[in-house]
Amino acid sequence: MEAERAPYLDERLPRYTSYPTAPHFGADVDASRYGRWLGELAPGTKASLYLHIPFCRSMCWYCGCHTTVALRDGPIVDYLAVLRREIDLVADRLHAPLDVRHIHFGGGTPTILEPDDFVALVGLLRQRFMLDMATEIAVEIDPRRLTRAMTAALGEAGVTRASLGVQSFDPVVQQAINRIQSVEQTAAVVADLRAGGIGGVNFDLIYGLPKQTVASCVDTVERCLEMAPERFSIFGYAHVPDFKKHQRRIAEADLPDGAARREQAEAMAERLVAAGYVRIGLDHFARPEDEMAQALGSGSLRRNFQGYTTDGCEALLGFGASAIGRLPQGYVQNEVVIGRYTERVGQGELPTVKGYGLSADDRLRAELIERLMCDLSVDIDAVCARHGADPQQLAPSLSKLDRLSQEGMIRFDGTRILMPEHARLMVRKVASAFDAHIDQPVRRYSRAV
Repeated sequence: MEAERAPYLDERLPRYTSYPTAPHFGADVDASRYGRWLGELAPGTKASLYLHIPFCRSMCWYCGCHTTVALRDGPIVDYLAVLRREIDLVADRLHAPLDVRHIHFGGGTPTILEPDDFVALVGLLRQRFMLDMATEIAVEIDPRRLTRAMTAALGEAGVTRASLGVQSFDPVVQQAINRIQSVEQTAAVVADLRAGGIGGVNFDLIYGLPKQTVASCVDTVERCLEMAPERFSIFGYAHVPDFKKHQRRIAEADLPDGAARREQAEAMAERLVAAGYVRIGLDHFARPEDEMAQALGSGSLRRNFQGYTTDGCEALLGFGASAIGRLPQGYVQNEVVIGRYTERVGQGELPTVKGYGLSADDRLRAELIERLMCDLSVDIDAVCARHGADPQQLAPSLSKLDRLSQEGMIRFDGTRILMPEHARLMVRKVASAFDAHIDQPVRRYSRAV
């Protein structure tokens, strides 16, 4: 079976955290259009918020995020003032406050903010939007730099979930990626978070890192299991030094090949499943009682720019440099460069620089792809019926699946496409059959596994 899968798994394909994917966004969606879209949202629309804090104290060489190193607090303080101004600009364009169900702070390192500033920022969100006790507030955390004062601030602000970057506990790998982080340090942070009332803890791990082995991957999982997080995310390292210059510090000769990457991914997954975690989609794992595992069982699991999620909101508003938002009408992205983002907001403008207006065909294909990515199955006729579409318009896409069907990577049950467990890692390949933009030239994607 490995021989049949290998050619597909080495392909470079989108992660499908959106459809169409970000490389297809264009300048025709600008600040004016985004402003109109915001004004069209009905009062009480359920929404989620994403806030991007693009600063770290040091650069991890594997990082693919939009971030910059800040050794002084001045740039962070200045950015925070601009971010607060953007929140006001967006809220002013709404006819009524939105009903916010989820908030996610990403980066960079969101906890680089001063504790009082973080509490005040969440306070501003409570002023400009409708939040209540059921609103989930999640924060990405670098365990190496989380202070007790910041942990207390997270609890005071109502944070309910913490996502900790772990990547690998192997000292050899840590040296190769410029991120030294001990098990003891991480365990102490988890204990402090739980003591502070933050009940949801996620760990982010990476395979395919330089000098990484199957044994070191499994050992990292074992050490993580001792801390009993509610969820795991296991991502494959994407080596794109042409786009992320700091990745050039990683010697390509130290990177595992495609076969080794797959072996690492499967070994980590097998250990987590053996420990009782539910395998979710391509790369997430959750305890059976966790709401993400329950969403998988009920068919309500979703996928967005943070990966798999229980967030089923109609709108996602993105704040901060490079942040991406999704509204019923389409996608928007802010200026990536902090200086230009600051200038636009300082002029009283929304910092939207590009986006994508969704067509009826895009919405149809987006749901097909999302259901495949979440459920490893999709009912073609049922999705088409929801969109008032003729299933025959998907004939060219379905024909792309013929070979995969012959090789046992998918099977058809009436109008349903089903993926067997052994083909799970090929879900991006199967989903790409419904991507009408896949053959258009764009930037390089990451390996399928």
